[in-house]
Order: sequence, then structure tokens, then C-alpha cells
Amino acid sequence: MTKWIAALPVYNEASYVDEVLTEVTQYADNVLVVNDGSNDATAQRLQRWESSVHVLHHQQNRGYGAALKSAFQFAIDNQYEFLVTLDCDGQHQPKRLPRFVSACQDADIVSGSRYLEKFAGDSEPPTQRLLINQKITRQLNELLCLDLTDAFCGFKAYRVESLKLLDIEDNGYAMPLELWVQAAMRGLRVIEIPVPLIYLDLARSFGGALDEADKRLQYYNDVIDRSVMAMKSRGLKLPEPSACRGLPQ
Repeated sequence: MTKWIAALPVYNEASYVDEVLTEVTQYADNVLVVNDGSNDATAQRLQRWESSVHVLHHQQNRGYGAALKSAFQFAIDNQYEFLVTLDCDGQHQPKRLPRFVSACQDADIVSGSRYLEKFAGDSEPPTQRLLINQKITRQLNELLCLDLTDAFCGFKAYRVESLKLLDIEDNGYAMPLELWVQAAMRGLRVIEIPVPLIYLDLARSFGGALDEADKRLQYYNDVIDRSVMAMKSRGLKLPEPSACRGLPQ
């Protein structure tokens, strides 16, 4: 029987956490919540769940990437075969968890894509976020010979054995970009599966200056460049252009 766990990074999600966990626990026998230093009522609400889900608390807010790194380590330490990550803000539908686990039988990373297929009732994405996602996704595809349509979706499944090959350093929202660089340069198998496009928090902050689109884009590019250089310093190379498939335009 496949041993897998669903993990949710959580920061100030008191208004969503009970509803989301109620649904997640219908589809996952093993659930981890990483409370990343919430300063609202999230910690108090999680106390009610500690008998049925695993809860890790960061004493201070360390960032989205840091919460995911804690989830990665938990899955490794507890010898799960697969880890599925999803957000706790209502964007991701827990009923899709088994589909991610099934798809990961034939991949190292399965990433949700909000742009691979249209679903009835899809949200209209914020223009700046969509444009940045498209630009970064295109750059990653060209640089890394990937075939992505959505570089930033947090709904993912990982083969835990493959997580041991990753050494993620970015603690913030750019963590997925470092992930893609390391995955491609280590030759991991990556596939996408479609998920609905749901936006419930159009005013989400990325933190300080990163709320400005041009600065956020520059930061993302800096992270990609640093990640590539770090991997090259370990003796790894970018994929050869001849290995690239037809990439989305």
C-alpha cells in the first residue's frame, strides 16, 4: 500500500484552516500542517486538530519556502513514499489529492497547472500575476528544457526519494524557481496535471518591495541565476538544447 502524506503550509489562515482540513482528511490518511509563525488564531484552531493531523510550528514567520522545506524534511524523516503539498487558502481542491499521488507513480514531481485546461467557473487571474507567471514559465522552459505551463502552482506531488536530491535554500515565494532549476539539472522527471484556476485572495502580499511587479520579477530572475550558478558549482550542467521538446509559446 502506498504511504503518502498531504502537507499544508499555513500562515494566518484562521478563516480557512478548519474547512480545508475537514476536506483534506476525507482524502488523506496522513496530513501535516506547517504553521509558519501565524499571529492570528491559526495556532489555536490547530490545537483541535492535533489528535488527527501532524502539526509543526515555526515560532516566527520564516516564509513559504521555509514551510515547504519543513514538510520535505518531515516526509523524509518519516519515510513516506510520496508527499503532496497544497495551500490552505481554498485555492486547491482536496478531492484531487489521490490523482496527484497516482500521477506521481510515474514521475519525480507532479505539478498542478491552472493553465493546462479550462474548468467551468475558473477565476480571472490578476493581470500582473498572470504576466509574471507566463514570463517566468517561458524563461524556465527555454533555460531548462522543461515543458511547463504554470511555474508557480503550489499543488504538487513529490516522490520522497527524489526530494533527498534537492537542497532548497530560498525561504520565500521564489522557492519554486529554485526547485525547477535543481529538478531539471538533476534530470528529475516532471509532469503537469490540470487543476482549476481559483483565486480567493486577490490582495495577497508578497512582502514589502516584492508587491511591486517589476521588483518581484527582478527578484525571481536573480533567484534563477543564483540557483543555476549554485548547481554549476556542484558540477552539474544545464540540459543540452538537443534534449528539449517542443515548448509552449
